[in-house]
Amino acid sequence: MKGSASILFTVLCLFAGTAQAEVNTQWIDYIQDGAALQGYLAYDDSVAGKRPGVLLLHRRDGMSELTLDNAKMYAQQGYVVFAPDIFGKDVRPKTVPEQQAQTTLFTNNRPLMRARTLAGFDVLRANPMVDASKIATVGYCFGGAVGIEFAETAAPIVGSVTIHGSFRGFPAEAAKNINGRVLILHGSEDPVAPLTEVVGLVDQLRAAKVPWELNLYSGTEHGFSTPKDAAEQRANDESKFATARFFKQVFGL
Repeated sequence: MKGSASILFTVLCLFAGTAQAEVNTQWIDYIQDGAALQGYLAYDDSVAGKRPGVLLLHRRDGMSELTLDNAKMYAQQGYVVFAPDIFGKDVRPKTVPEQQAQTTLFTNNRPLMRARTLAGFDVLRANPMVDASKIATVGYCFGGAVGIEFAETAAPIVGSVTIHGSFRGFPAEAAKNINGRVLILHGSEDPVAPLTEVVGLVDQLRAAKVPWELNLYSGTEHGFSTPKDAAEQRANDESKFATARFFKQVFGL
């Protein structure tokens, strides 16, 4: 009980001053190689001057309510947040088969995945509120894979967070291109991206001497950002704390 109280106190301190933040949001239309895209921007208008930017990479359900809520959550922490549209403006998969079809399309076309991510990154970096020297990514599920793929293009970012991501198809030598630190937040019982995948990514990061951190959550399967039980609720809560801490560290705050 004492340990739980200590964690709660730390979380409250970390988020102190952000709970009352007035978050402004807007949809941003943009184009990538002729494809119409629509991303989501969130920021606290009361913050003066330039501030760090967070590129929020969506799950396989695309620009869902959870994606929008997460964008607002990070904006409350004082960042300019942009959730880029990887799938396309008119692509809003609802069913699991529709979501799987979209993720398969981009998993099998890594150049397109990188191009869509870069297009969103450019929108964020060009925003006049953003300190372009302090941009990090956070990706959930499919977005976790997208974030690592983007980092391996030598993107000018200071950190990458992947939350219940998947890690298949990364060339071993590509990790040497990663800028900044990597934080992996993962369920120990994830059947979609088992620990062998996670270890494979960690081995690549170690070989490339990329600074990394791995948090494993016991009793937790895939997709714990929409928790199904107490273990996944704990993982979701702790992953939020870990991400907030990581951003403060890589942004030098």
